[in-house]
Amino acid sequence: MKQNETQIDKLDEIVLQSILYDFYGELLSDHKKQIFEDYVLNDLSLSEIATEQGMSRQGVYDIVKRCTLELKSYEAKLGLMKRFQTIKDKVANMKEIVSDISETGEMKHLNDISTLADDILKEL
Repeated sequence: MKQNETQIDKLDEIVLQSILYDFYGELLSDHKKQIFEDYVLNDLSLSEIATEQGMSRQGVYDIVKRCTLELKSYEAKLGLMKRFQTIKDKVANMKEIVSDISETGEMKHLNDISTLADDILKEL
């Protein structure tokens, strides 16, 4: 069970790294970007990247670790990923309400849609 939890934690970390990179990757230097992309997005091993870049495996590991911390720092300061998820959740909620209105014909939930739309506009 412990091994499965470790694998799940590693996958969760890779997913988080990938999402953070989508939002903030352009803020990394080209060199860091290439190494981070190769490791996280292209699933190359540290050794493969080290050989390709002409550096040590430890050096690649350090850059990936620093990039991850840098991306997390950007999220902590700017919160773009969190805002995106909040807006996405509100839009999904709006779609559910519209679906309910379509099925039941009850218009009493239109105010809920208006409130959610106002919330989204405030986020932007």
